[in-house]
Parts: sequence; structure tokens; C-alpha cells
Amino acid sequence: MNTTVTLRGMTWSDPRGYDPMIAASEAFARANPGVSIQWDKRSLQGFESTPVHELAAAYDLMIIDHPHVGAVVAEGCLLALDEVIDPAALTALMNETVGKSFVSYNYAGHQWALPVDAATQVQAHRPDLGDRVTTWAQVVRAAQEGTVILPLRPPHALMCVYTLAANLGCPCGSGQEELMPAPVAEEVFAALAPVVDLVDPACFEMDPIAVLDALAESDTLRLAPLTYLYKGYADQAFRTHRIAFSDMPVLGKNGPIGSALGGTGLAISATSAHREVCAAFAAWVAGAECQRTLYTRSNGQPGNAVAWADAEVNKTVMDAYRNTRLTHEAAWLRPRHNGYMGFQEDGSHIVNDILRGKTSVSAGVTALNAHFAASFRGKP
Repeated sequence: MNTTVTLRGMTWSDPRGYDPMIAASEAFARANPGVSIQWDKRSLQGFESTPVHELAAAYDLMIIDHPHVGAVVAEGCLLALDEVIDPAALTALMNETVGKSFVSYNYAGHQWALPVDAATQVQAHRPDLGDRVTTWAQVVRAAQEGTVILPLRPPHALMCVYTLAANLGCPCGSGQEELMPAPVAEEVFAALAPVVDLVDPACFEMDPIAVLDALAESDTLRLAPLTYLYKGYADQAFRTHRIAFSDMPVLGKNGPIGSALGGTGLAISATSAHREVCAAFAAWVAGAECQRTLYTRSNGQPGNAVAWADAEVNKTVMDAYRNTRLTHEAAWLRPRHNGYMGFQEDGSHIVNDILRGKTSVSAGVTALNAHFAASFRGKP
């Protein structure tokens, strides 16, 4: 049968983001003759920063980051999935989610994307060079030994601040008037500084992928204490050395709580002429059966809890999902209001200025709080 429906999708360029979308689209096309889904890809940096409305104008399907949803609602550029997907199917997906992955895309009473990939800041280590750590004090000692690497390129240093503040029991952005109280900021930066001061300054130009690449190839580095889970690095033969992932090291006294949630969701453009086909594809890709089989076998990092608990899925990645599950379930949800993404960009540079010693913690936190409060003004 000749193709009658051609959909365009945009994802990100890492194999974890691109390969499963290609495999799923080919399988969906075989099951639905007459449908073709073609995917483009963008870099991690582009994924984190490109406004969703720009993508929605050109694509039917998009992989998005949940902090964009406030802007999405204001711009009206995405389709509310609860309007096109059966409520029972949405309830099943909500019940099968890892941590807050599903609710991270729910905003203003509607569901704007379905989680297909779950991630949060966890620790990564080289099991051939040593054991995982459990406390931040152990991280500091490892940094003193010259064995630590940390992603500090914006926005990742800010993510570290978020994670440590929430781990102390003081999550950022609980109100609109400030991001974090000064005493909490002092404690967080006092914990980060001894590590940041000892890692290679090149870390300020490194995102999690660059950090994990370096960790996998190094003869001396053994630990990235806070970095987003990338299952590929736990796979056999993906890089020179395999990397193990486990729950985050704790600064506070409440276990591995508060990690800054990441992951991705599959969204549909409000202007797509084929919303029903898009919805059917999205619901299938996010579902347990696809996630624990085709999706994970195609370099995907699932967002579905059924896949996360699957023995075969865990076997190939040295139990990365089981070993980081507590951190994911207790992760902290970033602000998502319209205006937040602008703050995330500005706030990331302020945090990096503090960590580089270009501004004091006191002055930097005052600036962070002012920028955060300003991000709400005139925004829904």
C-alpha cells in the first residue's frame, strides 16, 4: 500500500534518544500500513534549550523536556493528550510510571506528553577501579584523590544545587518569592565547593555525556557523583570500560531523595493533521510491552516501571535500573511555570559564577532569588 500518512518527528541525537524512535516507528509502520514516521535529531544542548513552539510548528511528534510545559500551555502549541487518548490507557500509563515521570508532563489540568525515558541525577562509577560511594563526605575524599569528574556545563551545575538542596530536605522553588533561603544555599555551596575546586576545570564545559565519555576511557577517574543516568554506558562494549550506575550519594540524613528529575516525554503538535495516529503511536511507545522489549533492545532507556523491574532489561546494564530506582522514585520535580526556562538559563550562569569564585555565595544567592521571583511576573 502506498504511504498515505507521513509524520515528522524530532528527537535528540544520542543513541538513547534516536535509535528507539527509529525502531518503534518502523514497527508501528509495519503494523499500520500506510503510515510512515520520519525522525530528525538535535544535540543534547539543543534539546535542553530549544523552545517547544519552534518544534511544534515543524513537526507532528516531539521528544520534550518537562520544564517546558508551562510555556507550552501559554503558547498553545501542543495537543492535550487527555483529549485524544482513552482515559483508561492514560491511567494505566500513570500507574506504570517511574517516580514523577508521568506527572511531570501534567500541567494546568492536562497531560502534554507521555514519559518514554526516565532519568535523574544518580552516581556513576567505574566498578573496575573501586566501589560506589554512599555519602557526600566520601565524594569529597574521592575528589581529594583526584578520581572525581562532575558535569558543570549549564544547566548541570544548577541541577547539582537543586539535588543537594532537596536532599537536605529543603527543595528549591517551594514558593514564588525565592529559589532557596540563604542558609540552605550556604550549606549546599559549602558541600559543592571542595569537590568543584578539585575537579578538572574542563568540567565547566562538560555535560553528562562528555563526563561519562571521559569516565569510561580514563585510567584514573572512577566517580561521577551526580550525573544523569545514561544506560548505554553500562552496556557491554559501548565504550572501553563499562560504567555502573547506583543511587546518589547523600548529603542529608533522609536517604537518596531530592535528585533533580530529568527524562523525556513524547508530545504531539497541536497543529498536526494526524493527531489520532500520533496518539496511537505515543500510547504504544510509552506502554509496558514496547518499553520492556523493542524500546530497550533498541538502545532506549525506558520510562515505564514494568521495564525498569524486568530482569532481562536489567541484566544487560548491570542492574542500572534496579540500582537507581530509589533515587528515581524520590526525585524532585523542577518548576515548570511559563518563564522558568529563562530562569534556568540565567540561574545556571549565576551558579557557575559562584563555583568559579567570580561572585560570593551571598551575592549569588541574592541574584538567584531575584531572577527566580522575576520569572513569575506576568506569567500564568
